[in-house]
Amino acid sequence: MSEVLTDIQDGFIIVTINRPDAKNAMTKAAAEGIRAAMEQLDNDNSLNAGIITGAGGTFCSGMDLKGFLRGETPAVKGYGFGGITEKGPEKPIIAAVEGYALAGGLELALACDLCVANSNAKFGIPEVKRSLVAAAGGVIKLQQLVGKRIAMEMALTGDFFSAQRAYDVGFVNRLTDGPALDAAIELAATVAANGPLALKATKKIINESYDWTSEEAWKKQAEITGPVFMSKDAQEGSRAFAEKRKPDWKGE
Repeated sequence: MSEVLTDIQDGFIIVTINRPDAKNAMTKAAAEGIRAAMEQLDNDNSLNAGIITGAGGTFCSGMDLKGFLRGETPAVKGYGFGGITEKGPEKPIIAAVEGYALAGGLELALACDLCVANSNAKFGIPEVKRSLVAAAGGVIKLQQLVGKRIAMEMALTGDFFSAQRAYDVGFVNRLTDGPALDAAIELAATVAANGPLALKATKKIINESYDWTSEEAWKKQAEITGPVFMSKDAQEGSRAFAEKRKPDWKGE
């Protein structure tokens, strides 16, 4: 069976890590499959968002250790672990977390723009317990999301934390008692209904502006947003609002 499955729905793509017998531990093949799906997302004008989830009730338990011992790296050059932790797609992606998101699995969820989790899900970066380091984004990016003190606690103890705490500290956007994928589909449909150029520009600014100086922030933002305001879609969005109808986006 393919280690990654894809399903196209109205305006978004669902990408499923399909290694349930191995708790969806990441392999080289799975990372390449996710990367290919992200390229499909960015290149298909009918798609505005993506969802990453795992089969069999687990999101991702991290790196496949058997592959690691064989010398395999579950990453794609230039894109990182799972094909997204260093460089993700231009369009928004949502993590739908059931079960465990551990080590590289947490970093995979961290690389997504939004996260939906079942209330029984567990998160953690336990690398220090094995004399390893959460080097696929955990010790670089986590503090940007949850703050330095919380990130230090998670990284230095290596302990698991609940979905509720992940929600409380801002890692998870939405908790659900039902299937995380159902809630993620609802969220993806809301995101995907919006203007494609505006979505990409908004994601780019939020991801890049944290280290902009005050002097350069407005200039850089203007460079990114200028083409969006001048686009045909911007005119269509305003026209659709005035005419009280659904916009017909062209990505132009």
